[in-house]
Order: sequence, then structure tokens, then C-alpha cells
Amino acid sequence: MILKAFKKKSNQKYINKLLTARSVAVSNVKMSTVGLILNVSEFSDFEVFRSFFKSLEIQQAKVKIIAFVEDPKDSNELWDTYFNPKDFGWKGKINNSDLQTFIDTKFDVLISFYKASYLELNLITALSKANFKVGLTNEDQRLYDLIIDVKPKEFSLFKDELKKYLTVLKKI
Repeated sequence: MILKAFKKKSNQKYINKLLTARSVAVSNVKMSTVGLILNVSEFSDFEVFRSFFKSLEIQQAKVKIIAFVEDPKDSNELWDTYFNPKDFGWKGKINNSDLQTFIDTKFDVLISFYKASYLELNLITALSKANFKVGLTNEDQRLYDLIIDVKPKEFSLFKDELKKYLTVLKKI
């Protein structure tokens, strides 16, 4: 139990280091690739996101969705990639190759669609090489370039707000 606390503190320290060193250099490139991080306990309907991105004329092959599950037994084969707390080591080390590939992908937009603050979700958001990061939570505002403060269950409101802001920012 004590080791878990030290591991958590180690990873939080790593997140703080990443966010302190982060330089925000958002480009005006139109959105063509999208990464999406979901917390399955809050929202698990992948298809509404797929249809939303299709309405924005983003090819399905250019959309990558990963899901966080607390228990690996809750995973679903239909999901692109899922990860759980066991996929993380000390000092931000990632023990899942699919997750590492997601982090290393340079998305035009990364959407962190979760409200609850999980260290693992925040670590993935902080590590991501995405150009523009959108999130729901405002617990650590350094993680995101744009925060849309809605509950995960209010998807239609989120969709409308995101579309509005991406239009203003000339991303779509």
C-alpha cells in the first residue's frame, strides 16, 4: 500500500514536470487527425463520437480512441485500445505499447473526455504530442488549451460547444 502511494506521488511529480516544461505552440492547421481519451466509468458510447467526427468530415482512419478502465475485466473487444492502472510504472513509465503509440502520435486535436481526476488519465494527456488539447475538467488547467466545462453525460452540449470553438479557431 505504501508503494502505491510512492508510485502515485512519483507519477504526479512527473506530470508537474511535464506541464511546467510545456510550451503552448498551437498552429492554425485544419483538424484532420483526432485523439480521444475516455473514462469508461463516465462515458462509454464510442459511436456518438464516431458519428460526430464523420459529420465534421474527418476520416474514421484518422480518429484514434482509447479508453481507461479501472479493472481489465471490464474491457470490450470493440474498443480501439484500452488501458488500466497496471499499464503505468514509476516516473511516468508506460508499460503498454498501444498506449505508447497513442501518446507518440501527433494529433491535430486531442480530446480528453473525462471529468473525474485520475492520475493515469492526466498523465496520458500531459504526455500526448497533440497540437491542441481539449478537456472537460478544470482541476489542472495546465493540461489543456481549451476547457469546455460540461458533464460527460451532456454530449450534445459538448459537441455544439466544441464545434463552435473549433470554427472560431479555424480548426474546421
